[in-house]
Amino acid sequence: MSEYIKIRGAREHNLKNINIDLPRNKLIVFTGISGSGKSSLAFDTIYAEGQRRYVESLSTYARQFLGQLNKPDVDVIEGLSPAISIDQKTVIKNPRSTVGTVTEIYDYLRLLFANIGKPYCPFCGIEISAQTSQEIVEKILALPEGTRIQILSPLVRGRKGEYKKLLDNLRKEGFLRVKIDGEMYSLEDEIELDKNKKHDISVVIDRLVIKPDIKTRLSDSIELALKLSEGLVIVEEYLEDGRIEEHIFSENFSCPICGFSFGEITPRLFSFNSPYGACPACSGLGGKKEFDPDLILDYEKSISEGAIIPWGKEISPYYKILLANVGKKLGFNLDTPLKYFTENQLKALLYGVPFAVEVHFPDWDIDGYRHFEGLINIFNKRYEETESEDVKNFYERFMVFSPCNVCNGTRLKKEALSVYVNGKNIAEVSAMNMFELKNFLENLNLDGREKIIASPILKEILQRVNFLIEVGVDYLTLDRSADTLSGGESQRVRLATQIGSGLVGVIYVLDEPSIGLHPRDNEKLIKNLKSLRDLGNTVIVVEHDEEIMRSADFIVDIGPGAGEKGGEIVVAGPLSEVLKHPTSITAQYLRGEKNIPIPKRRRTVGGRWLEIKGARARNLKNIDVKIPLGTFVCLTGVSGSGKSTLVEEIIYPALQKAIHGKKIKSEYYDEIKGTEYIDKVIVIDQSPIGRTPRSNPATYTNLFTEIRELFAQLPEAKMRGYKPGRFSFNVKGGRCEACKGEGMVKVEMHFLPDIYIPCEVCKGKRYNSETLEITYKGKNIADVLEMSVEEALKFFENFPSIRRKLETLYDVGLGYIKLGQPATTLSGGEAQRIKLAAELSRRSTGKTFYILDEPTTGLHFADVEKLLNLLHRLVDQGNTVLVIEHNLDVIKTADYIIDLGPEGGDRGGEIIAEGTPEEVAMNERSYTGKFLRRILSKEEVKSERGP
Repeated sequence: MSEYIKIRGAREHNLKNINIDLPRNKLIVFTGISGSGKSSLAFDTIYAEGQRRYVESLSTYARQFLGQLNKPDVDVIEGLSPAISIDQKTVIKNPRSTVGTVTEIYDYLRLLFANIGKPYCPFCGIEISAQTSQEIVEKILALPEGTRIQILSPLVRGRKGEYKKLLDNLRKEGFLRVKIDGEMYSLEDEIELDKNKKHDISVVIDRLVIKPDIKTRLSDSIELALKLSEGLVIVEEYLEDGRIEEHIFSENFSCPICGFSFGEITPRLFSFNSPYGACPACSGLGGKKEFDPDLILDYEKSISEGAIIPWGKEISPYYKILLANVGKKLGFNLDTPLKYFTENQLKALLYGVPFAVEVHFPDWDIDGYRHFEGLINIFNKRYEETESEDVKNFYERFMVFSPCNVCNGTRLKKEALSVYVNGKNIAEVSAMNMFELKNFLENLNLDGREKIIASPILKEILQRVNFLIEVGVDYLTLDRSADTLSGGESQRVRLATQIGSGLVGVIYVLDEPSIGLHPRDNEKLIKNLKSLRDLGNTVIVVEHDEEIMRSADFIVDIGPGAGEKGGEIVVAGPLSEVLKHPTSITAQYLRGEKNIPIPKRRRTVGGRWLEIKGARARNLKNIDVKIPLGTFVCLTGVSGSGKSTLVEEIIYPALQKAIHGKKIKSEYYDEIKGTEYIDKVIVIDQSPIGRTPRSNPATYTNLFTEIRELFAQLPEAKMRGYKPGRFSFNVKGGRCEACKGEGMVKVEMHFLPDIYIPCEVCKGKRYNSETLEITYKGKNIADVLEMSVEEALKFFENFPSIRRKLETLYDVGLGYIKLGQPATTLSGGEAQRIKLAAELSRRSTGKTFYILDEPTTGLHFADVEKLLNLLHRLVDQGNTVLVIEHNLDVIKTADYIIDLGPEGGDRGGEIIAEGTPEEVAMNERSYTGKFLRRILSKEEVKSERGP
């Protein structure tokens, strides 16, 4: 194979016919200004072509489920290997995924417990040993005389297939009946099974009535059943009330005291995603979202005043009459504040009443008696039946996640939790952080046989555990739900799987793996990226981190600008060559010619403070936090030290409760002071601005509303009677009905992510031909959506309100994005900056509290400088900006730093240092201070205290 990946004529998105040779089996960094085309080359060209070629190599049968993947706009790519993408956007939202399942560590743990675990009776607590066939016979004979039983031998348990051969063999051997998936079948009939569904198949061995003289026949039947199923027998006992009680006996494991019997101890017994291991009460989810009465009701108000918060004062006439009539029977009225309701009255309001009341609504064809089913049941029904994400999100504001009271959140059934390795069950092992897990596994007390079995399993687990420790997420536990991970954590967790898989000859494409990582842990990440390379893989990293750039074998600097001004290779080669390039902006920052300056004067701290007393969610150690208002504050600390917990679970909800009167539980802190100095709290995070191609920067910032109004004012539009709605792609009239105005048609990819292809009718323009005939300065509405922010600035320069919104998008470094760019194609960093632009375009009161989570994601040095100018502009207007950040260029410009630590997880959650950057730099305990010392000593700019 060639030593290079040769790319010729790459034109995807804004790439300008790029030709480049990338060395194979090297660590390659793609860098450049945000929007210059890095992701277009790395993900949309190299990875997309690798994925397409892989799909092309599959059988025709497999490809029919996948459809056709579009070929990237490139002439030739040679030397391409299979490609694996690990990006920021693929944050796992499946509640069944955990750190353990994503890294595959849990799969190996299941194997370990199935092979060397010791079963204990969940009722008696004693170790369970094997039962003989004679012991099984004695237990069956102990049933009351006259009891009817059926003896079955389970041959297939939860496996896919048609099983024609098995059924034919049973017929030949003289068996008459089989029980399949709970239904009884005669073997004389033709039995057709769906090969794609899992089946349970048991053959009926005998039917008996318990009498003293059946022992010999029973013994023969039990031995035959055990022989056929290799150690298992099912005895169905027919009860007097018509129910059937199933008893499973095993030659392997049974409690001698209470008779509790294990079935097979296989890996699937420990899987919460399998019916054989999942807790039957919560189906393996560990709990469920439930409506919380305290979030639904405002006890200070009456129903008429809006005490039912999801409904407010706008209760439908139907429920108003229904509740009024229920109240007449129970002794309350709609004007009674809920705090005066009795316990029974509140219970009726929440959970319904057993009686019906009269309701008359002739217009709605409702006339007669109706039951009031209760608010909890009404909201549950609406939540479960709606297909709208917005409606679901609305109702989730009034729900809390309650751990399952059967499995206590472990997700597993009692049998799985009764198997122990060195005194721990699998749930207890999953609750350990990586350091604890490593210590437990390295110090297992095993005998000779157990050591031989466990050795290869432990090797696989420890390899992944060591990687997670090395990349700074040692605080994670295997049972941590994957949907609670940040983008950076999710990426490093998935990277652990790849390190563990040991693949060779693969192209890995990573999107800013340093995000969410403290500078202290960067070295560990670099070491592991190099180990992935040293296995014989090509590692392509889209990155802006200076340390990773300096450690790369090859750097590709794309630019020189963003959007249309980018898409070219500025310089490509080893670091030494890049540093020599005279015009590369990246090289200028790496050489130190350009840098982000430390402010000559920091704002005075100490006037007004926001104080939170007794913060204690997750790993926070009951800390008191003081945030100076009217300043730029950085919340720092190693990954997992408690930064996001403090902001997302305490500060933001506490401010929402205090300022906006939101009903939010406050058990995670004692008291909050200083909220009278704040009139608005705004979180600007990296969540998408929309989940479908319908959402885009123009719609999110309300820019599109003004553009549509402008088009509706044009003479041709007025003459045709077109209103602003005509130019909306979300309503009938002007949009293309083939794609319902999306411009794209979704193709379901089944076991791959769905893809969107351009609509064949409107060719991606979203509108019908009549709408597109209306033009302004030669451009129709679809052409406007295709404009970049920078192009639109010139185009709409004579419209102040449109121009102002465009300028804010340009100021946050998004001059290159298109107005109609689908939200699904925006990175987390771009989505965050669009939200920031939307806030900047609104009038500030000077008393707003802004919260940003790693706003430098996806930003080049030059873009970070632009962003800082904007954030400081917000503070200059009197607002407070609180930023969770690891980027030292941001931290060094802060007025005040709160540094959490000292480590992550249980070893974090304390305030290690607080004060100006200079004060934190002097703190020997602070990792952030250590890195700040290096930066501040380089520039030696003394801070002048001032207003």
